[in-house]
Amino acid sequence: MRFKIPRWKGIAFRFTFCSALLFPGAFLHSQEVRQDTLEDTRQDVKQLQEVVRELRQEVRKLQEEIRGLRQGYFPEYGEYRFDSVSAYTPHRFIHRLGIEARPQYVFPTNPFLRGENERWKPIQTSFAAHLKYSFKFRPNTCADRIYGGAYQGFGLAITTFGDKKQLGDPFTFYLFQGARIARFNPRLSLNYEWNFGISAGWQPYDNDYNSYNGAVGSRMNAYLNAGIYLNWAFSRYFDLIIGGDFTHFSNGNTKFPNAGVNTTGAKIGLVYNFNREESDLTKSLVTPLIPRFPRHISYDLVMFGSWRRKGVYVESGKQIASPGSYPVAGFNFAPMYNLNYKFRFGVSLDGVYDGSANVYIEDVITEYGDTGARRFCRPGIQHQLALGVSGRAEYVMPYFTIGVGLGSNVLGRGDLRGLYQVFAFKMDITRSSFLHIGYNLQNFQTPNYLMLGLGFRFHNKYPKVRH
Repeated sequence: MRFKIPRWKGIAFRFTFCSALLFPGAFLHSQEVRQDTLEDTRQDVKQLQEVVRELRQEVRKLQEEIRGLRQGYFPEYGEYRFDSVSAYTPHRFIHRLGIEARPQYVFPTNPFLRGENERWKPIQTSFAAHLKYSFKFRPNTCADRIYGGAYQGFGLAITTFGDKKQLGDPFTFYLFQGARIARFNPRLSLNYEWNFGISAGWQPYDNDYNSYNGAVGSRMNAYLNAGIYLNWAFSRYFDLIIGGDFTHFSNGNTKFPNAGVNTTGAKIGLVYNFNREESDLTKSLVTPLIPRFPRHISYDLVMFGSWRRKGVYVESGKQIASPGSYPVAGFNFAPMYNLNYKFRFGVSLDGVYDGSANVYIEDVITEYGDTGARRFCRPGIQHQLALGVSGRAEYVMPYFTIGVGLGSNVLGRGDLRGLYQVFAFKMDITRSSFLHIGYNLQNFQTPNYLMLGLGFRFHNKYPKVRH
């Protein structure tokens, strides 16, 4: 089979062949130059390919960093994902260990504390020593701006009233949280802090061995504390705190008597910050952007229960304590409007069964502490059920929420009529569930009952903010 060669190719071949025969040296030299040019071209191409490969890697890295800024994901620092509204920092929190001394004045709120006791001396002072661990959001981050440098943790305390025989020297375990009220400069700020826990080791009322003690009726009591203080970061690692606080001990009306102990005084302490950086104590040139809060309505459902003692007034004006405890159970259903990152408010439908409501006494009545015959009678269940409506407001912080409420029973008889007030503490378990610890007062003064329960939050659109 014959192949047809194009005419121009034939002419070029003849020209090259003739040139090689007539000028063999020149032909060889041109071939060598041509080979060198090809080698140089190949090297240049390889170098360009390497440069392109490196540029692609840089582009890919930049894309990953941009994705990390948007989603909070940084592969070069390990497989860790931050929340979508958080800013990246090499360490999530600053860990802290603190000690505090709290000299206190004891309010003379009952005869026992005023001096009607075994020693016939007023109990006016107390002293508490505290050891506390906490972790806080790193300064100049999104969460720091939203929550004002919030920190949270747990503490241990030992308290003495100078009268171990009649009151004891209780020790306390508690949770606490604080944040900034005002910042004067990067090293000095005015902060608040609350404590909530349980204390044990009290010497309670006993008709035979501690009959004067009308303040404390149980060996374990709730502990509530709130205060404000100045925080001065005088070095990279240490903070000095000076301020004042108020403390309340009581058993939540679960035992009688329940007058409680209230104190106020000073607090001074030292805090060691394990992993704080020098840059955390300077004003940042970059301000993290806080995403707009999605305002919405969420729904809280709380189921609670507890027990309580009851005191009934008699004709002499004295109060007679019931011989046993009564059950309490109820629910709250509250649509809440989430205004911003830190506040929500709404209304709540409150139902309760109070087994102590409208109890009364028959037979012969004697004074508290005597052995006379007493008979506490309970009315029908229709006299122990109530349904009310209350207005609610909540202060929202990381992990914890503090709420207050004011309401009135629209259905209720006798003791269950009138205004009631609610103080609630919620601790997050998951995004849609929480522990609920609350207390109910009547007419701003009469202790009612504890509210220990579990809550669920529906239609929650609150953004995830951690650091």
